[in-house]
Amino acid sequence: SLVPPTRQTASIFKQPVTVYKTQESKVKTDLKHGTQEKPKQLFWEKRLEGLTACDANGVIGTTSLPKYIKPLGPYISDATTIQSLATALHVSSQPITGQTGSKQAILENPGVFLNPEQPLIAAVTITKEDVRRQEERVKR
Repeated sequence: SLVPPTRQTASIFKQPVTVYKTQESKVKTDLKHGTQEKPKQLFWEKRLEGLTACDANGVIGTTSLPKYIKPLGPYISDATTIQSLATALHVSSQPITGQTGSKQAILENPGVFLNPEQPLIAAVTITKEDVRRQEERVKR
């Protein structure tokens, strides 16, 4: 025997439910807005600290940041900054601009003001003069 469905509003009060059958059987799908990528974890680069590249001859020398690229974030080393920047250049499809929040705001509350889509560097502006100098270096 079929038992009619009941809506249980509280443990002792049961209300009858009326079931209406319709001929229309549309299935609603979730609307997907924008790209459906997993959110990025803040400070994931910190997990790579202390790791270095090596080859058959041993550890490869460290790399230094150019003077106009400044690390931004609490306790961020140059090595972590380089890893963050290199990953952003290889993985991200967005323009790399650096963190746009103020240094003070990011240091006070990085969970709110840090953009996980950008590397852990202060905002960088490339001028035409910078491009010209780089072109000269490449030509040599």
